[in-house]
Amino acid sequence: MANPKRKISKSKGNKRHAAWKNSLQASSLSTCPNCGEPKQPHRVCPACGYYNGQQVFTPTE
Repeated sequence: MANPKRKISKSKGNKRHAAWKNSLQASSLSTCPNCGEPKQPHRVCPACGYYNGQQVFTPTE
């Protein structure tokens, strides 16, 4: 049976156990340069369908 080589410090263990709290935080929003609507960074704008100056899809109203 495998055993850990070293003791894991309390701070390391606590960081691992508290990782789920980071997922509860609200994501940051940026404004779309094309339409000005709020959107998540590094993602296609759901309002206009543009990403990085190119139209990726046509949104349905």
